Amino acid sequence: MTATPAATSTARRVLLAAPRGYCAGVDRAVIAVEKALEQYGAPVFVRKEIVHNKYVVQTLEKKGAIFVDETEEVPEGSIVIFSAHGVAPVVHEEAAERRLATIDATCPLVTKVHKEAVRFAKDDYDILLIGHEGHEEVIGTSGEAPDHITLVDGPEDVQNVQVRDESKVVWLSQTTLSVDETMETVDALKDRFPQLISPPSDDICYATQNRQIAVKQMGAQADLVIVVGSRNSSNSVRLVEVALGAGARDAHLVDFADEIDESWLAGVTTVGVTSGASVPEILVQGVLEWLAERGYGDVEVVTAAEESITFSLPKELRRDLRAEAERLNAGAEDSAPGK
Repeated sequence: MTATPAATSTARRVLLAAPRGYCAGVDRAVIAVEKALEQYGAPVFVRKEIVHNKYVVQTLEKKGAIFVDETEEVPEGSIVIFSAHGVAPVVHEEAAERRLATIDATCPLVTKVHKEAVRFAKDDYDILLIGHEGHEEVIGTSGEAPDHITLVDGPEDVQNVQVRDESKVVWLSQTTLSVDETMETVDALKDRFPQLISPPSDDICYATQNRQIAVKQMGAQADLVIVVGSRNSSNSVRLVEVALGAGARDAHLVDFADEIDESWLAGVTTVGVTSGASVPEILVQGVLEWLAERGYGDVEVVTAAEESITFSLPKELRRDLRAEAERLNAGAEDSAPGK
């Protein structure tokens, strides 16, 4: 039976964003820790959170990962994994001094920005890095060319920027920013420095952009948007901002379903649900179950893009895993009948 317009307007529903959750870089980093634990046994040390998600970190800790803030906290001769956000060259030097075996789980898209910074610094450009002060990715990128990089933390920071030569200025950006906010900053920079050049390709990662596009489509129709993600996750925080900017009446960030306040549902017909790029799907399903128990069981998927990108494991793990596979294969051949 076809619902009447009145019934449709009052029916409770959930709009579920797609894509959402894990991006290729996060998936690679988390698997890297899991594979290292399988390969070498616990403990395996991880410098900083492997990705910015409370549940992921807690889960890996239970499996034997030990998270530290600084390289000096890792016992000499141990294995240390660098997080998906990337590290400055000095961190690699510190690890070498402590004779640490390193596995670099930096997202390849962050590595791309690092390489751009090195290349432009070599050509003696002033590099204006758009990003948030103190974020691990910004610290890592800045460390590639500290004498050439100036951080620009939003449009309001543009007036403070000083450069040596206005004809040799380029902008780069943190990969997890809001696309709209970044371009607002770029426009302000171009007003000050008309000869400012752009990087050869977008620095903001495909996953960040796709999740923001999905939220824009969803937010325009939602009374409330729930973003699953941790508060130290830049891309998750941006999704809340994007939802509000798209027209959602209310939007909140939660790590787990039990953090949702039932008062948020007052007068709400349509709830949008999405998750940041470092969030496993199990947490989203928990939110959907919580909502279903309160009458929001009708789920409609809002698809903004299809994602098929994958990244291979860090080269250190690929090499060791290959050696292990070859050893096991050789052992199987030796034990075969007739040997």
